[in-house]
Amino acid sequence: MKAVIFPGQGAQFVGMGKGLYEQSELARTLFQSANKILNFDITALMFEGTEDDLKRTSVTQPAIYIHSVIAALVNGLDKSANMAAGHSLGEFSALAVAGALSFEAGLSLVSIRANAMQKACDLAQSTMAAILGMEDEVVEAVCREIYSTTGEIVVPANYNSPGQLVISGSKEGIVSAIALAQQKGAKRALELSVNGAFHSPFMEPARLELAEGIEKTAIINARIPVYQNVTAMPHTSGEEIKHNLLLQLTAPVKWTQSVKQMLADGATEFVESGPGKVLVGLVKKVDRAIPTANVE
Repeated sequence: MKAVIFPGQGAQFVGMGKGLYEQSELARTLFQSANKILNFDITALMFEGTEDDLKRTSVTQPAIYIHSVIAALVNGLDKSANMAAGHSLGEFSALAVAGALSFEAGLSLVSIRANAMQKACDLAQSTMAAILGMEDEVVEAVCREIYSTTGEIVVPANYNSPGQLVISGSKEGIVSAIALAQQKGAKRALELSVNGAFHSPFMEPARLELAEGIEKTAIINARIPVYQNVTAMPHTSGEEIKHNLLLQLTAPVKWTQSVKQMLADGATEFVESGPGKVLVGLVKKVDRAIPTANVE
């Protein structure tokens, strides 16, 4: 059984999607449609912009969504996939390819999400850190201890793979959590170069703004199960999908749990669609023997 997976923010690169545009009429049509929906030439920024252009959240998230979905459609993954999942932003790509959202509706939501997250980031001094080589339960305990002793919010944000958990929180809370994790034996604990605490209570203003967009969007039953970040379980019901999307911005990404569940449900290969190969690398950390591939 084929599991198709879609990357989140951070996978972007200059020139992303250009090969698809040059080789496929379908890709050209969808890229041109994306420019109209967003009301700016995102195609030019993806193909010829600078790294700084692509780092802007309002560009990064739509660019990764566009590239990921078009790569999947051009390669027929919407027809060959048996299940799908996406990491954070990538969940919107998964839902589009699974037929729960149209390409256009998904892109509109991603654009709302990107702008809302940027505004939420500007409201508070917050950040994220990666904790490596430590059991999830110990990292969770570190987060609770920081909150109970300092009152600073620090929470698990991305369960990426066994021994790799990203945490989110206030600037001061993250600095304290890094020190405590190192003290408790983490192999590495380092602050990430991000401008906010994604998948944490700091994203509540963005969640409220995105909720308006989601409520107005037609989300229908998916053709194949989508393993959503919030539950790490398969969903096809449009209503369930909508409910879980509403929770996603402030809840942790249960990626490790999702991969394990897909394997338990019969996944025999994983194909990453879109820029980069980060997710297939994380899958290999869960099961080294599972076949993986990627399409760009």
